[in-house]
Amino acid sequence: MPDPKVQCTGCGRLFIESGLFSHLQQARTGPCRNIYIDVLRQAAASSPPPPPSPQPFGNLDAMDLDDDEDMRFAAESLQMEDLDIEDSEVVINIDLPELSNLENDDDELEEEELEPVDEDTMYFYHNEDGWLPAKRPAQAVPASTSNSQQKQQPSAENPEDAPLPPDADEAGRRTLEANLRQPTYSIRYGGLAGASIPAPADPTPKEKAKHGFTMYGPPPGELEDNNIYAPFVSRTDWLFARWAKLRGPGSTAMTELLSIPLMREKLGLSYGSAQELNRIIDTRLHGRAPRFKRAKVEMAGESFDLYFRDILECVRALYGNPEFARYLVFEPEKVYSQGNNERLYHDMYTGTWWWATQNELEKEKPGATIIPLIISSDKAQVTTFGNKSAYPVYLTIGNLPKEIRRKPSRQGQMLLAYLPTTHLNHIPNKAARCCIVLNIFHKCLRTITEPLKAAGLNGMPIASGDGVWRRGHPIYAVHVGDYPEQTTVVGCKGGECPQCDAPRDKLGILASYSLRDLETILAAHAKYETDPAGFAKACREAGVKAIIHPFWEDLPYCNIFQSIMPDILHQILQGMLKHLVIWVKTAYSTAELDACCKALPRNSHVRHFFHGISPLARVTGKEHNDVARILLGLIIDMRLPNEMSNACLLRATRALLDFLFLSQYPVQSNSTLQRLENALRVFHDNKDIFIDLGIRKNFNFPKLHSLSHYVPNMKWKGSGDNFDTAYAERLHIDLTKDAYEASNHRDELPQMTRWVERKEKVLHFAEYIAWREGGSRPFAVYKPPVFPKTRIKLATNPACPHVQWPDIESVYGATYIKDAITRWVARMNNPDGTDAQIETAALDIHLPVDGLPVYHRASFWLGHSQQHPLSSNEYDTIIVRPERKDTLKRIVPARFDTALINGGDTSLISIQGKHNI
Repeated sequence: MPDPKVQCTGCGRLFIESGLFSHLQQARTGPCRNIYIDVLRQAAASSPPPPPSPQPFGNLDAMDLDDDEDMRFAAESLQMEDLDIEDSEVVINIDLPELSNLENDDDELEEEELEPVDEDTMYFYHNEDGWLPAKRPAQAVPASTSNSQQKQQPSAENPEDAPLPPDADEAGRRTLEANLRQPTYSIRYGGLAGASIPAPADPTPKEKAKHGFTMYGPPPGELEDNNIYAPFVSRTDWLFARWAKLRGPGSTAMTELLSIPLMREKLGLSYGSAQELNRIIDTRLHGRAPRFKRAKVEMAGESFDLYFRDILECVRALYGNPEFARYLVFEPEKVYSQGNNERLYHDMYTGTWWWATQNELEKEKPGATIIPLIISSDKAQVTTFGNKSAYPVYLTIGNLPKEIRRKPSRQGQMLLAYLPTTHLNHIPNKAARCCIVLNIFHKCLRTITEPLKAAGLNGMPIASGDGVWRRGHPIYAVHVGDYPEQTTVVGCKGGECPQCDAPRDKLGILASYSLRDLETILAAHAKYETDPAGFAKACREAGVKAIIHPFWEDLPYCNIFQSIMPDILHQILQGMLKHLVIWVKTAYSTAELDACCKALPRNSHVRHFFHGISPLARVTGKEHNDVARILLGLIIDMRLPNEMSNACLLRATRALLDFLFLSQYPVQSNSTLQRLENALRVFHDNKDIFIDLGIRKNFNFPKLHSLSHYVPNMKWKGSGDNFDTAYAERLHIDLTKDAYEASNHRDELPQMTRWVERKEKVLHFAEYIAWREGGSRPFAVYKPPVFPKTRIKLATNPACPHVQWPDIESVYGATYIKDAITRWVARMNNPDGTDAQIETAALDIHLPVDGLPVYHRASFWLGHSQQHPLSSNEYDTIIVRPERKDTLKRIVPARFDTALINGGDTSLISIQGKHNI
């Protein structure tokens, strides 16, 4: 018998019994929300007062029934009478406490039965009414939380104010990581934050495309003869076009290829040259992103070209992408660890900035949806030889999880503009030249960000990919860039901190300084209009450069000095770690360091520097990360000159390496941030050893001082991997360097913008084709981390299918392999037997095989079976390989990695591979 249907009297939709309460509980506004409040009030009136509870919420009389957290606690704590909800078909008695434990988010019944949703692969369904999302999770959090886990709330005291655990060395980083993998629960902002609004009545096709309703496919009228590949005539026609624009050669080479006799006819192509293909893409394919515009920026009597997009339309394109609809975050949250109620920080919505800004907006504009804008800018060298450069600006939004934003293939970042790259070499005065270049930068960004002033204050109607409209407030939140870019953005002088007012001669001292006073600096910039003669002097006294109307002066809810975030690539990997390697090479003999590098045994996740680390030149961030893994092991037993003690040097090195690895945690807690502060303090306490050795005279440089801002910045806007400049460096390849190579290198910016637009259109159309070929269902999207089915992964086929016992013992060094196997079999047959009994039983066991298959590589999952995976990269690898000869008959030495295996962990018994054990 099918489940009876229940009709919601608020919206009229039909639900099964298990889905009605979840629907009412998640309602934000409207009649459904009022029904839920009435249910809670009726339950409170008919139930005795609950016993005293250590939960942070008091009794129901003190609760705010407009707050989600109070309502959730009331629904889960009160014992309610059976409520009769009438329906035209059946009357259902609902036990509210039982329904609150169900895990279904929305079990709404549609007229057409939908296919079941695979929990590992999330889709959108499309019908005549538009896009329908599959079962939507509550929010994107680092660890999926069941409703039963959400029932536990923090203690009566604020978890942030609770005393931190002692920084015990024996606990180590493993303990901290294990705490982060515990189940989590979150406290949402609640209220009207992120509430939906009515959709505009009968939007035109142009308005639909503008606001994100035109999701996929060609323009109307292109689907002749039911051809899903239109405007291309066939699948081959489309695949060749996609290859030509994404992977193929240049335009001239493609035209020459298609000019080969019968080439076009054999392939059945609808175009015969690159120009014809470009014409099809330009006129008959549409993209989600807006077109580029050109503006003239005049400064010091000269005119410069600025190529940029409408920033609001870019926000709509990112926000309205149907692939991202399931993962967008609309309100801030406070996330806590289930075990010890520790506050956790990862994505932007878990930081305190979003919560504080939401408070300010709710006072003036209730029901706001904050759209934090993350803008990256950095000059890129586009030629291998020569000095040709471009100045791209990229845009993304903090509503997207960082796992999507940091992957270029997910298209979570968008090219916003190309800034002019003039050097003004004709101006002889260097100070005047730098001042003009700085003002050009700010005037260009002021032109780009001008629409944010009204939209950030008043909001704008914006639709997500699932068709839900909200009042979005795009707010300039973060500017990502290296140190020269940071000083350019805030307008401070080189060698100073772009965030606080620390003196230049005190940057090497670990101390706390206040942030730069935004009001004082804005008052100094405002003197350009009221007192032009005293403008430069006022800016100098305020500690900033003379900028004529900085772009951020009128942006709502923006403090530019709080928009500068940690930069792990340039501040640590290419900054402090680079300095540390140079100091270590100066303190010790480089020949001895290189000899130790060459003598290190091969191991997984550890790069082997065959020639040592001293010959390295133009070292990348990844190479510095590889050096960091072995640096402490190289110097652990080396002696300093003149028999000096190396204890301080080892402590300073270890502390800086600890800071590096801790700062890269994808999820931070109060414990990890406390450990981060302790590591920085230990480094400062021991850094004078480099002065004693004559390597340094002082430590007054900004990159060391910037480390003191990591902890407050991570609490403010999330973990450091949200804003790493490595993401922008990677985008340079796809959106700047490849675009330049596709041009004729003369007047390249117009060509580069057209190339980027065509690439985005092709990628957009590829999503549409994948959706149509998948049976009117969009392609699979991002999969959150899940529990692995096995602890050990092996290749499908072994490296050596059969190795006899003598070879296993001699070549692989497993001398007692047969004895170990017989003892293991005896132990499995008699688990309670004594050691003597096992030894006796093993003598009677005969192995019926003359050898075993041998695997040369195995991957171990490092997590725990009861812990949610922190990230997808939690596998370590062990490699076993005997001595061999390569194709050039050179001897490759043997490699036998060491692994410590906990014999009591039964989950290790299950091994994934061809030979399942």
